[in-house]
Amino acid sequence: MSDTIRRTGSCLCGGVHFVVSGQPSRIGLCHCKDCRKAGGSVYSAFAIWPRDAFETSGVVATYGTRSFCPTCGSRVAWVNDDEAEVMLGSLDVAPTDLAPEYELWISRRETWLHALPGTEQFDHDRPQAQDADLPPPRPLSDAVARD
Repeated sequence: MSDTIRRTGSCLCGGVHFVVSGQPSRIGLCHCKDCRKAGGSVYSAFAIWPRDAFETSGVVATYGTRSFCPTCGSRVAWVNDDEAEVMLGSLDVAPTDLAPEYELWISRRETWLHALPGTEQFDHDRPQAQDADLPPPRPLSDAVARD
């Protein structure tokens, strides 16, 4: 029997189930317009696992890159060839030990929300290796100041 952590999750109606194994590669919060609209909340909390650590069952529908249950409309995961992004709220057991390490699109964060202490703050998307021309993350003290 493996000692690897396995976390289960599902959509609201239970028509889509998933399992993620091991620890995620990264965990974050996003305040972008797409995440706000897709979730109906002022931010999304998510974790990213390697694609081979993600298993799913059930029928999903898609809109762009987002997958959701066609019965209840719950957003569960976004999956590409390399990674699976899972909404923390879709995990079966809460609270979890999965704490965000960064925040994206803080330029759209509500003024009454405060920066999450100890996390990297990005005005927009997180820089990728191929995106070397993007600015570095803002220090937490600058992010709170809200230009």
